[in-house]
Amino acid sequence: MSENSPKPLPGNTVTRYLIEQLRRHPKRVVFTEGEDIRVIEAAARLVAVEAVAPILLGNRERIRALAEKHSVSLKFVHIIDPPKSTDFALFCQRVENMARYRTLQLGAAAEIVARPHYYGALMVQYGQADALVGGNQALPAAYFRALLHTIKPLPNVPKIFGVTILTGSHLKHMGGSEILFLADCGLNPNPDVAELSAIAIETGKLAHHFLGRKAFVAMLSHSTKGSANTPDARRMAAAAAMAQAEVMQQFLEISIEGELQADVALDPAAAEVKLPGADARPAADVLVFPNLDAAHISLKLLQHVAGAQNYGQLILGLSRPAAQVPRTASVETIFGTAAAIAVEAIKYHQLYPDGDE
Repeated sequence: MSENSPKPLPGNTVTRYLIEQLRRHPKRVVFTEGEDIRVIEAAARLVAVEAVAPILLGNRERIRALAEKHSVSLKFVHIIDPPKSTDFALFCQRVENMARYRTLQLGAAAEIVARPHYYGALMVQYGQADALVGGNQALPAAYFRALLHTIKPLPNVPKIFGVTILTGSHLKHMGGSEILFLADCGLNPNPDVAELSAIAIETGKLAHHFLGRKAFVAMLSHSTKGSANTPDARRMAAAAAMAQAEVMQQFLEISIEGELQADVALDPAAAEVKLPGADARPAADVLVFPNLDAAHISLKLLQHVAGAQNYGQLILGLSRPAAQVPRTASVETIFGTAAAIAVEAIKYHQLYPDGDE
């Protein structure tokens, strides 16, 4: 290899792809809880691979002390302490205007803007950052509340929802590209037919953007194509039919099928047995679960028993890119989640080059 040859990118299938995209289109990602050594280390890695310009929210002295203690470089990492920032008064005024417009009783504007979750969401909403990552030191409800109060929702998505990306080269049947997209793993306990349809379509769009090809979506159930005539199975079949009609109307590069058992969705051999005579189908890239219990339990089993690497969850249904990481997130999860939501920001800037919604 010559000295001028590009160095091979580190990481797995997911992160290598993300870094490649971001090196061509670097983005600014704000981390709402910067006083966390995991976030500091992830930010340093993002700088090292020239993928993201990180912005850490928190006390400048504490962040610097943490980085020094653990010998982590803060070169090209921007730190903002919200109450001391130059935009604090401007954001306070915008929150006051937002509260009057939406008739929300949020409390004193200065108190709200001082909270890193709100400050970070305001940065993204008003174009001072391209994407948002938070939740590593907070309860999910507090983080989601800030997103819902600050970032405008998409009109075509009934409720915001979460998508987790999984990868693992040691695992069998991990989608068509060693990547699986799971939805909804964190927000809606029992989505109805319309909500499930929107989850399938929006997650399919996400997968299509990431994979660069037609995305295959499976609406999961304990039933395959009417093998069990239960209300939940019928709900998934109805959601699949609704989503299929919308995909055709919008001419989307997405295939949606359901209701399907998980083995039929992922294992072509199982599909041949349970659907004799059916056309051969590729393994699903996207798994849409019937409820939050099924999704969350499946995610945790895949992580902690099977050893799958998780990124996210990416929050879909908002007009700006945002992601939530759990309090137990590893540095790798935070790093990959930030890269993933930054790649989503590329799509946003392609759709809305002037920042319009």
